[in-house]
Amino acid sequence: MEIQPKQPTVHGPADWFTGDVWLDSITQPHEGSQLNVAAVHFPPGARTAWHSHAGGQTLYVTEGRGLVQSRGQSIHEISAGDTVWTPDGEEHWHGAAHEHFMTHLSLTVSAPTWGDHVTDAEYKSRRG
Repeated sequence: MEIQPKQPTVHGPADWFTGDVWLDSITQPHEGSQLNVAAVHFPPGARTAWHSHAGGQTLYVTEGRGLVQSRGQSIHEISAGDTVWTPDGEEHWHGAAHEHFMTHLSLTVSAPTWGDHVTDAEYKSRRG
């Protein structure tokens, strides 16, 4: 058994996010496990860039209201208690709704492949 102390909250990199996003690492890959879990905190309007994950990504919304979109599909609203699964390699983004904060847990087994930032027009649209 290994007990790890809580790591400091860190500011999300500008290459990955639009807006003032904060990350709390819960666990990172280590011997015998590739699991990566983080709590991601988005203020209104903040969001990820387009990205994908080998092995997919599961999001669990812990508070607030947010938006998610896969490339070429409609934007969906998510809220506390919702779980979102994005399949292996599917390009997508997620973030807070226009006038709401949102926090989710991100569960992955691989590092993301980052793409372009989601434009304001894409964020405000209903289709990608």
